[in-house]
Amino acid sequence: MANMSVKPKFYITTPIYYVNDIPHIGHAYTSLACDILARFKRLDGFDVMFLTGTDEHGQKIEKSALKAGENLQAFTDKVYVSFKNLSQIMNFSNDDFIRTSEERHKKYVSEIWRRLVDSGNIYLGKYSGWYAVRDEAFYGESELVDGKAPTGADVEWLEEPSYFFKLSAWQDKLLNFYEENPHFIAPTSRRNEVISFVKSGLTDLSVSRTSFKWGIPVPGDEQHVIYVWLDALFNYISALGGENSSYWPCDLHVVGKDILRFHAVYWPAFLMAAGIELPKKVFAHGWWTNEGVKISKSLGNTINPVNLVEEFGLDYVRYFMMKEVPFGNDGNYSRSSFISRVNADLANNIGNLSQRVLSFIYKNCEMKIPSTEALNDNDTEFLSFAYQSLNKVRKEIDQQGINHAIQFIIDLSAKANEYIDREAPWNLRKTDIERMGSVLYTLAEVIRVIAVLLQPIMPDASGKILDTLNVKERSFNTLNKDFALKEGHEIKEPFGVFPRLEG
Repeated sequence: MANMSVKPKFYITTPIYYVNDIPHIGHAYTSLACDILARFKRLDGFDVMFLTGTDEHGQKIEKSALKAGENLQAFTDKVYVSFKNLSQIMNFSNDDFIRTSEERHKKYVSEIWRRLVDSGNIYLGKYSGWYAVRDEAFYGESELVDGKAPTGADVEWLEEPSYFFKLSAWQDKLLNFYEENPHFIAPTSRRNEVISFVKSGLTDLSVSRTSFKWGIPVPGDEQHVIYVWLDALFNYISALGGENSSYWPCDLHVVGKDILRFHAVYWPAFLMAAGIELPKKVFAHGWWTNEGVKISKSLGNTINPVNLVEEFGLDYVRYFMMKEVPFGNDGNYSRSSFISRVNADLANNIGNLSQRVLSFIYKNCEMKIPSTEALNDNDTEFLSFAYQSLNKVRKEIDQQGINHAIQFIIDLSAKANEYIDREAPWNLRKTDIERMGSVLYTLAEVIRVIAVLLQPIMPDASGKILDTLNVKERSFNTLNKDFALKEGHEIKEPFGVFPRLEG
C-alpha cells in the first residue's frame, strides 16, 4: 500500500520574463495568480514547486543593451534584479528563480538540441521571411496586417542560414493530443484559437540565428545561436534538473494570451520530439488596460506595480488584481474602481465584521471565546455552511477561477454580517447573556474560517486576523469542527486590519 503521508505534487510556473525593461502590471498579475494558486495548494496539503524567472537571451535584449550603452551581461543582471525585487515586494512565494543565462539552463538546452538533432527533428536549411524583433517571432506573409506583425510590431525581411525544427511533422499528433486532452488549453476560447491555427497548417520552424550572438551557441556549429523560444521554454525543466524530476510533468503553465502559441503549439511539439511527457495544462490570461486605454510604453501609461503597493499597500493590490476580473479575461485598472472595490469588500465587509465581533468579545467576554451552551440549529447550520466553503473555493481554484473563489469568501463574510445584525448581540447582552455568548462564538469561528481561506490572497492581513484570534494551526485541514475555537480561548486586542481608502 502507498505511503499515505507522501504529499501529492503540484508544479506551477509563470512564463519567464523578458529582461529588456523593468516589470509592469502584466508581469505582477501573472506571478500573483501563480502565487495564489501555489499558496492555496500548499495550505491544502500539496508538495508545491512554484517557478518563475527571467528570459535573458535574444536579439531584442542585445538591442536594448546596445541602446543603453551597456555590456550585455551587466544589462541583464541589472534588469533581472528588478524582477527579483518585484517578487519580494509582492510577497511571491516562488520556490526557485531561473535565469536562462545560468549554466544549469544552458547545459540542459544544449543536451535537448543534440537529442532533437539525433532524432531527426532538426535539419540545416536557409531562412527567408518576416521577423519581428520585438516579439522574437517569425510571421508568414498572410499574417501581416498593414505591413506589420499581428501584434503591431515592426517586421524585417530576413535571409540567413538556419536550422529548422520539423514542426510540420507534428501537426496531426498535436491535434490528436488536443482532442484527447480537452483541458490542456484554457480558457476554451483560447483552445479554439490554437486548434484553428494548427489546422490551418504548420510550417517548419527556424530554430537558430546567425545575425547576432546573444544566446546559447548551437552545439557543434557555433556560428549559430539557438532560437530564443526553443531556449526559453525548456526553463520549465532545466530548473528541475531535468525531466526525471518528481515534479515533472508540470501541472499548470500560466501565460499571457500573447505567448499562448509558443506554449500550446511549439512547446508540446518540442517535447514530443524529445520524447518528454507533456505538461497537463496551459492557462492563458488576458491583458490589463489603464482607465480603459491599452497600456503601452509609447503612450506612457504603463502601471508600475511597485508604485501601487507603495500607495495602497500590498494586500489591497493583491486583492484588487485578482478580484476585479475573471481570470482569463481582459481587465481594466482604474483608480476609482480600485478604491470602491477595496472599501466594499474589505473595509465594509470582512474588516467591519472582524472588528465588530472581536472587539465586542474582547471588551465583554474578558478577552475570551465565550460558551457554546446556547448554540441553536441555525448556528450549527451556519457553521457547517462555513466549513463547506473550502470545497467551493477549491473547485474554483482547480479551474483557475480565482475571482469566483474569492467571491465565496466575501459571500460568507456578508452572510456573517447579516447574522450579527439579525441576532444583535449588543441587545442580548442585556437580556440573554448565554445566547449572546453563542452568537459571538459562532461569529468568531466563521471569522477564523474566513481568515484561513484568505491566506493565499492576502497573507499579511489574514495573518493579522488569525494572530488576533490567537490561532496557530492555519492549514486547510483545520477548517472543521475538530479544530474549532474552544470556550475560554484567549484572544488578543483587535485592531482595524482593513482601513478605508479615501478617493
